[in-house]
Amino acid sequence: MTRRTAIILAAVAVLALLGIAVAVVMPPGGTAGTLPIDTITLPPGFEIDVYANVTGARSMTMSPNGTLFVGSRGPGNVYAIPDRDGDGRGDEVIVVASGLNSPNGVALRNGSLYVAEIGRVLRYDEIEANLADPPEAAVVSDAFPDDASHGWKFIAFGPDGKLYVPVGAPCNVCDPEDERFGTILRMNPNGTDLEVYARGIRNTVGFDWHPETGELWFTDNGRDWLGNDVPPDELNRAPEVGMHFGFPYCHGRSIPDPEFGAERSCSEFTPPEQELGPHVAALGMRFYDGEQFPEEYQNRIFIAEHGSWNRAEPIGYRVTMVELENGTPVSYETFAEGWLQGRDAWGRPVDVEVANDGSLLISDDRANAVYRITYGGVTSPSG
Repeated sequence: MTRRTAIILAAVAVLALLGIAVAVVMPPGGTAGTLPIDTITLPPGFEIDVYANVTGARSMTMSPNGTLFVGSRGPGNVYAIPDRDGDGRGDEVIVVASGLNSPNGVALRNGSLYVAEIGRVLRYDEIEANLADPPEAAVVSDAFPDDASHGWKFIAFGPDGKLYVPVGAPCNVCDPEDERFGTILRMNPNGTDLEVYARGIRNTVGFDWHPETGELWFTDNGRDWLGNDVPPDELNRAPEVGMHFGFPYCHGRSIPDPEFGAERSCSEFTPPEQELGPHVAALGMRFYDGEQFPEEYQNRIFIAEHGSWNRAEPIGYRVTMVELENGTPVSYETFAEGWLQGRDAWGRPVDVEVANDGSLLISDDRANAVYRITYGGVTSPSG
C-alpha cells in the first residue's frame, strides 16, 4: 500500500466513525512494475495484467455496463471500478461504502448493489448512477449470526431470482445447535422467506450456477489439523434443495471425522464432485461463459485457491481449472500460478469473475490487486 492510499483510507475511516458517507477515488491499476506479475505462468496464448490496485480485494461482481464492484474484509470497504473507455483497465477505484463489518460479498440486481457483512445484508439502490455520492444503505436482512469465525460471506443471485447467502461453521470442526451454521441459505431480494438450501458445509466462499443446467456448484474448505494431506477441499454440486454434504461427520468422499464421524456414516451424505488439494483454501469459483477464450474452455470451472496455512509445505496460491464432461469433472489442473515463490507468497487469489469482454478477472487481498487474464490466440492452449 502506498503512503497516499494509506492516508486516503485513514481519512475514510475517520469519516465513517462520524457517520459521514463519502465516495473516495483512489489510484487506478497499471503495470508500473509494482507487482511481480512476470512470475505468473499461464497456458500458451494467455497474458496477465493488473486491472486495478484495490486494497484488500475480495469477492467481485460486474455490472452489464462494465463497472466492477469489489468487497473486502479488514479494510471494511466496498469499491466500484468503472472502465468507461473499455480499454480493459479500471479507470479509477472508488470507495462507495466504508466502515462495514467484513463486507466480503457483493451482488447486483436491477441496479442495486447487495453487500454482505458478517451478520446482515445491505442494499445500495441505483448505485452506478451515484458512484460519486453513494446512497444510504437499506438493511435487507439482519437474520444471520454475528460470529466472526467463517462469518464473512460470498453472495450471488441464483437463476430463481433468490439471493444465496452462506453461513460458515463458527469453528474448525463442531456441531452447532444453531441450524443456520454450516449452510447455504437463500431468500427473496427483499429479505423474506429465508430458508436453508443446503447443509453440511464447513465454509463456502464461492459458488456459481452451471450455464446450461442451472445447477448450483460451490467450493468448500476442509477442516484443519488432520495432517498435511488430509482432508481435501471440495467442489460440490447441489442441484436441489435439502442436500447434506457431510460436515462435521465426514470430509471429502470418505474420511470420517475423528470426533464426530462415529455418529453418522459418510454413505449418508452427498460426496464432492471433485476433491481439491488439501488445505488449498478454495474460495471463489466461476463457470467460464465468455467468448474470448478458446471454445474448449466453455463451461469449465475456474477456482481461486487462496493458499494453505495448515500445512508444512505451502500449497495453493493459484487459480485452478476443472473440466466437465456430461456434467462430471474429468480433470483438475493448474491454470495460473506463480504467486507462491518457494515458501513465500507475494499474492493470494480470492475470487474470479468473467468480465463482459470474456477476459478473466482475479482478485488478490495480499497484493491488493485485481488482475485481468486475456487470450491473444498466439498458440492453442491444448496444442
